[in-house]
Amino acid sequence: MKALRKSLSGKAAIVGVAESDKIGKVPEISPLGHHAQAAHNALEDAGLNISDVDGLFTAGYSTYDLGEYLGIEPNFTDSTIVGGSSFVIHLAHALAAINAGYCEVALITHGQSGRSDRARNRSGGGMPADQYTSPYGIMGPPINYAMAARKYMEMYGEDRTRQALAEIAVSTRKWANMNEKAYFYDKPMTFDDYHDSRWVSWPFHLLDCCLVTDAGAAIVVTSMEKAKDTKKGPIKILGVGEGHDHGSMLSQMPDLTRTYGRKTGPRALEMAGLDYSDIDLAMIYDSFTYTVLATLESLGFCGPGEGPDFVANQVTAPGGSFPLNTSGGGLSYTHPGMYGIFTVLEAVRQLRGETGERQLDKCDIALAHGTGGLLSSTGTVLLTSNN
Repeated sequence: MKALRKSLSGKAAIVGVAESDKIGKVPEISPLGHHAQAAHNALEDAGLNISDVDGLFTAGYSTYDLGEYLGIEPNFTDSTIVGGSSFVIHLAHALAAINAGYCEVALITHGQSGRSDRARNRSGGGMPADQYTSPYGIMGPPINYAMAARKYMEMYGEDRTRQALAEIAVSTRKWANMNEKAYFYDKPMTFDDYHDSRWVSWPFHLLDCCLVTDAGAAIVVTSMEKAKDTKKGPIKILGVGEGHDHGSMLSQMPDLTRTYGRKTGPRALEMAGLDYSDIDLAMIYDSFTYTVLATLESLGFCGPGEGPDFVANQVTAPGGSFPLNTSGGGLSYTHPGMYGIFTVLEAVRQLRGETGERQLDKCDIALAHGTGGLLSSTGTVLLTSNN
């Protein structure tokens, strides 16, 4: 199995990425409209046409609804949905499908109106969480993630953890202030702003929590042979990892301080033949500040309980030695509900040297990591611009 995975390293590439035309608060555009705009923009970025697409991937909608809307009749279709990690995981599936000969040009799209659509249908009564945890007030991401963060505080110290969460929030906002597409592009944040923001679910302040926006994004993946003829050339997919260890009940998470990234990170690195020291940029899903803290440790950038020291003194901010979430992340750039695809967009743009003021001096290898559900699922991908 390991040999087979390694044989796929570098055998497909990302050739196009884009958001929908407008992101943030866009009540006039439907979720499918965001899908379509992002798909058009990503294909244009790649120099390809909708007629070139023969593999279709999405989450939230079925690919048959999306295919009808876009006018695509795919040879390969994948509607895998495991929350915000779905679209990172789709990269792994696209890599496998392309190399198996099921398709040649894979289109991964996403679109949600998280901010404008406040009347989304919600199922109830059928899942274990609806029966065993929701009646006791344990419902929704803020409360569940706050429980996990509280456990971390108990284990590793409340003051240390609080400072780490503040460091992550402030440094991420600094990156957003350099990204014109970011929702908080023109709104700086100080440590006082963070500590003074209102409580949402203790120990989370408002500024520990991600945005809720409207947005779409898309990625185009193709074979290395075809990638050579695309507009901007290939960003190779070197390593991938995916999986999950529990579902919709946080109570079933094996360890509230460790995500499944503890397995997907090492798998992706092994497949790529890389070490953490090789990574120039980390794009890590930040639904909450705690998601970042737990993920850094789970992936192996630092050991259990070492995260507060790892992110101290704004090391992850512009000019720091560990660039993290350089787009502004889900905390300050955009977060329509499932955010993982946007980690890949920024990674690709940094690898191409397209990010203007926030461009890193050196960015040859990037890690993008998605988290889904209630810290339930993770997907990790390693990308490179090296030929």
